Amino acid sequence: MAERGRPRAFDKGAALARAMEVFWDKGYEGASMTDLTSAMGIASPSLYAAFGSKEALFQEALDYYRNTEGREIWGGLSESGTAFEAIQSYLMQTARAFTRRGKPPGCLVVLSALHPAEHSNTVRQRLIEMRLQNAERIKQRLMQGVTTGEISSKADLSAIAKYYVTVQQGMSIQARDGATRRELETIAHAALAAWPLLIGDAASSK
Repeated sequence: MAERGRPRAFDKGAALARAMEVFWDKGYEGASMTDLTSAMGIASPSLYAAFGSKEALFQEALDYYRNTEGREIWGGLSESGTAFEAIQSYLMQTARAFTRRGKPPGCLVVLSALHPAEHSNTVRQRLIEMRLQNAERIKQRLMQGVTTGEISSKADLSAIAKYYVTVQQGMSIQARDGATRRELETIAHAALAAWPLLIGDAASSK
């Protein structure tokens, strides 16, 4: 005879993946516990037992997103032969990833908690930190371009990195508003056209 009251076993990784998509689609505040438990196929007690709280679940969902969805966007940053190819891969993979069928459009890290709120400020600060880390990752790759002579030593690497991160964040909003992959690729090509001016000696153009 089956034991009464025994919680139903579930795949924590699969449940986390489904929770990630709920947060990705609805945002942190917009995702209700009913939304989360329904998507995860578990009851509230099981959610709290496995993850502790909604905020803790979101933090794990962010890590899961970074380690799965994020790899597709960021993989080319280190694998590309030149700094330009790295940025090109970053933007083109963004255009593809942000418009895939069966996935929420846009980026979880950009869209899930933009406004300060009493119950989500810790979450918002984590997302701010992640976005700052993204700009730093690009800057580090640009520094390699300076070392190889591809980029002028006088170029403002922080500004270039923030520019391309800002382009990507805008692509996220455009995707959420319904932009197609081709439309995002057009935006990416326009941003890449600025590359020669950005990496050159700014003083020489004055």
